[in-house]
Amino acid sequence: MLIALLVESATAFIPSSQVASLPTFYLKESMEMLAKDPNSELFSTDIEPLRIDVIGSLITAAPIDVLVNVILVWAKQHKSKMVCIANTHMLVDAHQKPSFGEVLKDSDIVTPNAMPLVWLLKRMGVKTQEIVTSLNLMQCLCQKASQQKVSIFFLGSQSLILQKMRHRLAQDFPELLIAGMEPLPIRPLTLDQRQKLIQRIKHSGAGLVMVAYSSPKQEYWMAEHKNQIEAVMIGVGGAFPAYAGLNSSVPTWMKEIGFEWIYRFFQEPTKFWKKHVKTTSIFIHLALNQIWNRYFELR
Repeated sequence: MLIALLVESATAFIPSSQVASLPTFYLKESMEMLAKDPNSELFSTDIEPLRIDVIGSLITAAPIDVLVNVILVWAKQHKSKMVCIANTHMLVDAHQKPSFGEVLKDSDIVTPNAMPLVWLLKRMGVKTQEIVTSLNLMQCLCQKASQQKVSIFFLGSQSLILQKMRHRLAQDFPELLIAGMEPLPIRPLTLDQRQKLIQRIKHSGAGLVMVAYSSPKQEYWMAEHKNQIEAVMIGVGGAFPAYAGLNSSVPTWMKEIGFEWIYRFFQEPTKFWKKHVKTTSIFIHLALNQIWNRYFELR
């Protein structure tokens, strides 16, 4: 909520017409049409979703139903694509570490998985922007993929978690085509192991690959295998254990009002203060600088 108040107070005197015309906000008629009609024939083309600069990283601005449809079109065509689900910590990392910044830049979709990002996008003119979490995106894709017969490969986490996931997936999405399920070891794979894994994914026929690794490991992993794996790779982080019922996820209503930090604090207070408080202060500083700089550019 603190970030929301700072963003609102810093931009309250900027006319909405100016906010919407900021230099990095590009209105594309095709994306507006897709937002109104997710089943538009435009999905048969290789259209790229609208992306907006937020503290140096390009965040994809689109409703989740649009994202799901775009991803499924790519999956059916077996395009090698990469989807990142970003929070403020990830964007600060990308700002501070050029190598990670390049990974996000090379991603095809970067969703806003934090309300501060949604608030900023709304101030930039994307009034209908919503939060897109890894768990929600994974479930929406499973639902639509089961209807459209797109198979999914679940990669990462642990065998026990994958077993529990398979059981719940069979209940929630009985028609879902599971191309494979494999855990990923903490240590890096050897070249031979990596090549064999790529071949297993390829021969599975998967159009989607859900990658559950810790961040930024999963983002680096997807970037390394882009153009090698002929499927849409999506970094879903802790979505596997959350879906399997082993880890509790942040309730959606808490994320939507910006109170996710309270939930995280009571779960891991020490880790929260070391990681999130420092990151949040840096993000606020960078976000306000971006807003002020844009305002003076428009004057």
